[in-house]
Amino acid sequence: MTTSETTEGNANNAARKIAVVGSGYMGGGIAQVLALGGARVALADVSAEVAQKNYDRLLVESDQFIADGLFPEGSTEILKQNLWAAKDIEEAVSDADFIEECVPEVLEIKHQSLARISAAARPDAVIGSNTSTISIASLAEAVTHPERFLGVHFSNPSPFIPGVEIIPHAETSAATVAASRELVHAAGKQTAVVKDVTGFVLNRLQYALFHEAAQLVEQGIATADDVDTLVRTTFGFRLPFFGPFAIADMAGLDVYNFCYKSLQTGFPERFATPKILSDLVEAGKLGTKTGAGFLNVPAERTPELIAYRNKAYVAMQKLIEELGPAPIN
Repeated sequence: MTTSETTEGNANNAARKIAVVGSGYMGGGIAQVLALGGARVALADVSAEVAQKNYDRLLVESDQFIADGLFPEGSTEILKQNLWAAKDIEEAVSDADFIEECVPEVLEIKHQSLARISAAARPDAVIGSNTSTISIASLAEAVTHPERFLGVHFSNPSPFIPGVEIIPHAETSAATVAASRELVHAAGKQTAVVKDVTGFVLNRLQYALFHEAAQLVEQGIATADDVDTLVRTTFGFRLPFFGPFAIADMAGLDVYNFCYKSLQTGFPERFATPKILSDLVEAGKLGTKTGAGFLNVPAERTPELIAYRNKAYVAMQKLIEELGPAPIN
């Protein structure tokens, strides 16, 4: 975040009162993010003692993050001003504008927690769940006024991962979605709104990649280390800058269409050509070279896009060399 973005985010969040229910690793990190964004944030857990212990831990972590250059100077003081440990869920949520549920991924535990939250919170308070796997509609069964409930899914580690999934269920109001996005943006994060389906978007993509990678290793085609090396140094190298549709548009959708046909010679069902791809190719929309594809980047912007791409990849390589290899082996 730039200084101006931080200042704007703090101003937007300054009047907000937030509660985070579940103060462990994920919940605590989310509380840090929201408190550093300027909101007043209550931490709640199974007891006042656990909430206080995690509050203390978050301050110690913040000091270390400052020492490591990961948090800006003054962050711990901001947390001391904006973060507090509540004695229980009811105290934490009683006057909150927004409540984020971060209890363990067990439906019964989440239902119990959401029922307590609903009973104690204001009827207009927005309630989000950080679930990564459980249907939002099934969680909404425990929430009164379910139109104010949705998924607000941060990724681990939440202080440092910029993307957040926003997952409304069928009854979630448009105002609830807008308010949740505004709150997350004010804390310096980016959002994507997705439908309430199994795995949402993030985990469907993540586990699809892992499933294919695991099969390659099981079949003796490559070692786990070699698969990781290829992902890190080829298509994964592009992903901080471009998503799969931007990459496909730049490569050429006709090229993708041909590659699918080649893959089908060995895996006819697993690599069936997506209809959305073949429809675009049949319509002559081949990506950036024709000015139309998944993202419709005008053809005249291709030189600018290529220049950005090359600069980004060189900068990424320099960063990797500066950081050195990950301490895995």
